[in-house]
Amino acid sequence: MTAGPSAATEEEDSGRLPNIEDVRTAAERIAGLVVHTPILENPLLNRRLGFRLLVKAECLQPIGAFKQRGAMNVVAGLDPEVRARGVLAWSSGNHAQAVAAAAAAHGCPAVIVMPSDAPRIKRRNTEAWGAEVVEYDRATGNREALGMAIAKDRGMTVVPPYDHPGTIAGQGTVGLEIAADLAEDPPDAVYIPCGGGGLTAGCALALHDWLPELAIHAVEPAAFDDTALSMEAGEPVGHPDAGPSFCDALLSPQPGRLTFTLNRRLLAGVSLVTDEAVAQAMATAFESWKLVAEPGGAVAVAAAIAAHRDSGDTVVAVISGGNVDPTLFAEVLTANAPW
Repeated sequence: MTAGPSAATEEEDSGRLPNIEDVRTAAERIAGLVVHTPILENPLLNRRLGFRLLVKAECLQPIGAFKQRGAMNVVAGLDPEVRARGVLAWSSGNHAQAVAAAAAAHGCPAVIVMPSDAPRIKRRNTEAWGAEVVEYDRATGNREALGMAIAKDRGMTVVPPYDHPGTIAGQGTVGLEIAADLAEDPPDAVYIPCGGGGLTAGCALALHDWLPELAIHAVEPAAFDDTALSMEAGEPVGHPDAGPSFCDALLSPQPGRLTFTLNRRLLAGVSLVTDEAVAQAMATAFESWKLVAEPGGAVAVAAAIAAHRDSGDTVVAVISGGNVDPTLFAEVLTANAPW
């Protein structure tokens, strides 16, 4: 993955299954570099729903999403000489800003390969962290090939978005915070948005270590249920006919090898939600907790409400990000009533 004498070590480590000690180490590495986000609730909403709904507000990270944790952990864990040569990622979304922010925090160069039609605001935010953006044509280009060529030429380290032990461990610090904050009042279930599976797998490691009997659920868009299909198949598979979804942060083609291995072992199940339910969850997040949730970030709220209405349970839903186009957000709030 990188040029230089430590390249083989990093490459070998990238295939290792992470464990709870990796998550604890990540928490120590990134302390002070990410926000310990709050867990919020609204008593009036709880009364209407018939159960206690707590939300872990990862949309309040400096980049607006949980991705900062994993990227920060990977970059912090690099050998200083390797890190000085820089890091690289390909992304048009939250991972781009996460890697750029991690590089800025550690004073090293960053290159982000982004499609030429990526939203301008995402490119501006990535560049604002000091990263160099290299464009490619989404229709004709190959972002992985371009990124790997640049990384090899410059001796940079590629920071994967989810299927890497350091990334998974960093995302798992969300679960450690949930466990710490609810130590005296544990929930009955936790719902976590799932794209490639890094956040879900990392949180599952931390939460299962805390409460082995806790029901941990991944949540996907109904039209893009590759994790659910993979659970049925017993191996990572892609969706043969994935439909459209406005949950753009969760449209990974299939689960990663490491993330699937952990999720298959630790999850209670995978919940699927429609775009209509997600839009209502976004409206609910804004009204009840004054949070801006992007579509992919709101899926866990939708799933928790669908599964626990009038149950009397205590349930945590992770709101994983809040980077939504202002026009789209306004349209969602106008067209959808909260629960």
